[in-house]
Amino acid sequence: MVNMNEVVEALRKIEEKYKLFQQQQFTFIRALERTREEAHDLIRPVSSIVQVQCYKDHHCYNSTDRRILNMFISICNELRCLCQRMETVHPGDSVTNGLLEKCKVLLNDSNDLSALRATYPHPVVNYLSLEEARHRYGGVVSILPIVIDNMKEWVTYSKRHLLPNVSGAHAVAKEETPPSKRAPAGLSAAQTSNSNKNTVQLQDRQCQMCKYEDPRLGKKAPWRPPGKHPY
Repeated sequence: MVNMNEVVEALRKIEEKYKLFQQQQFTFIRALERTREEAHDLIRPVSSIVQVQCYKDHHCYNSTDRRILNMFISICNELRCLCQRMETVHPGDSVTNGLLEKCKVLLNDSNDLSALRATYPHPVVNYLSLEEARHRYGGVVSILPIVIDNMKEWVTYSKRHLLPNVSGAHAVAKEETPPSKRAPAGLSAAQTSNSNKNTVQLQDRQCQMCKYEDPRLGKKAPWRPPGKHPY
């Protein structure tokens, strides 16, 4: 069974990979344009993941184009696998199950992406220069940020509402000593008193064993009446 920490770490790595992909969006669009031209498919928009896969497999003759198209497909596959892993973390409720279902639909190979548009704070659609380009590629550049946002929302909601917050309780438990291991206050005081008595008795025994007598204690001064006395 997958735990939440594994999901968070996997999503973080995918998001880092997507950021690298996003920085190369212009290269991605150029690769789609060239492969669509090779496929004589310049009219219809790029509307599905399987369409990108087809361009790469059958109409791509440039190593740079193949690399960036592979990167897009790889991220889609990783998100699809992560979506399946997230289903095993907890049973979920209507909110989390709805988010995962939306991700699964979007990541379906043949799902129509042509009407999909990422909005603020994602500028991917705005990076497309012309309205015609936005019509052709707006959906395919929007799928990744939208799916990643839905997965991050799933993580946030799950931590807040569905998973027990054991980390805080664990930290408190470590700081506090269990009551069973604490010494009662009365017992501690008694132990201190007994220790003092034992010390006094030991000193008495040592004095009795010692034969030395202080000469100042052997002679007592004679009694004198109160008053001033000359030395």
